[in-house]
Amino acid sequence: MKISHIEHLGIAVESIEEALPYYEQVLGLKCYNIETVEDQKVRTAFIKVGDVKLELLEPTSPESTIAKYLEKKGPGIHHLAFCIEDGVANALAEVEGAGIRLIDKAPRKGAENLNIAFLHPKSTQGILTELCEH
Repeated sequence: MKISHIEHLGIAVESIEEALPYYEQVLGLKCYNIETVEDQKVRTAFIKVGDVKLELLEPTSPESTIAKYLEKKGPGIHHLAFCIEDGVANALAEVEGAGIRLIDKAPRKGAENLNIAFLHPKSTQGILTELCEH
């Protein structure tokens, strides 16, 4: 697997509208994209910081994984996403062969039209890890 860079940090928030003033007015950053990912029951807002993005994640349903995360742990860093140069499908096969527990057995579409897949934090040093490809 060839990782080129950190694609983004996913941050769980109760409300994008309530969270954005901190990032834009206090930190001086700019949100450049807000979209809803229906199948993941989440609304996302992207903020660029140098070459890395922050992805604010707001639940759109009480059944979403983000809603459950917020209920259990509160707002904060939810996941770390890496950009994979040689394909997420190949990377999934490689990490599964190394004994890593997969959440997604195959890539699926995520925000910003990326192909994504998640690795279970119980086998990734406690960090929910997302693999992405453009």
